[in-house]
Amino acid sequence: MNKDSTASQSSARYWKGVASCLIATILMGAMFPIMTDALTHVDPFTFTSLRYLIAGTGFLILLRHREGPRALRADGESLPIAWLLGSIGFCGFGSFVFLGQQLAGPQGALDASIMMATQPMMGLLVNALVRRTAPPLPSLAFVAISFIGVSLVITRGDLLTALHEPQHYAASALIVLGALCWVVYTFGSARFTRWSPLKYTTMTTWLGLTTIVGVNLMLIAVHAVSAPTVSTLRVIAPHLIYMGPIAGFAAILCWISGNRILGPMNGVLFMDVVPITAFVVSALTGIIPAPVQIVGATLTGSALLLNNVYLRQRARRVSASASVTV
Repeated sequence: MNKDSTASQSSARYWKGVASCLIATILMGAMFPIMTDALTHVDPFTFTSLRYLIAGTGFLILLRHREGPRALRADGESLPIAWLLGSIGFCGFGSFVFLGQQLAGPQGALDASIMMATQPMMGLLVNALVRRTAPPLPSLAFVAISFIGVSLVITRGDLLTALHEPQHYAASALIVLGALCWVVYTFGSARFTRWSPLKYTTMTTWLGLTTIVGVNLMLIAVHAVSAPTVSTLRVIAPHLIYMGPIAGFAAILCWISGNRILGPMNGVLFMDVVPITAFVVSALTGIIPAPVQIVGATLTGSALLLNNVYLRQRARRVSASASVTV
């Protein structure tokens, strides 16, 4: 195989990763406005259970079709760690983010979506923690700028009023915690080198479902939430059709596939697409972002892009310096 052919295949693989991450984040962005209405009918824990039961069934059918009856074997990977990551990624993300969105009310979709865009910065901090190396100072500055943008969105530019409303703290803290859960899950996928992206997604979904359903049943047993009725299921059926097969099955599969190709640090950058989609869909449903919220989203997005450019240039300088030394 000649160099041109190898370069062509590498380029095609790269753009496949870009397309996968882009499709995933567009589909994810639309889910927050859709959840605004769904959360007026059902609690986030029950919805998360139903959503991932639907998506997990799709993953399982596709995995068996592609990889055969032996596909559910561990193949040397750790099932306890897969369970932990599935619980963090699916139970943690779905429960915390949507509970926070529910507490935030009609503006919750915009708040949740812009916080998803901070995941590249969270990824930077998680990566630094795992490797036990401090992030460079310019990156820390971009982290600060991104969170300033987030604060403008969630407070609508009125920070003093927000400080006197405790629900802002609770809702925002839950959404941030949920977003962090998804970062940990995404980074965890790189550990399972023996599993295909589809197998990682399927195994972690079903292992995580034991936690999701377990928590849901416990909350129902202590009457913290109500068991869904037939009428409730009928009302939320359209929401589940989007959140299960589309935002659950298709989006997550694209997301894991894209991140496996591009790497988590590059993949999470696409989370900047989420608030753009959410803002557009929210506007179409009658929830118009305030000008200061658009400024905040732009500020966050700019910080993410500038930090990515900086890190790439820094990596090239380090590589060039190492080559000269050798």
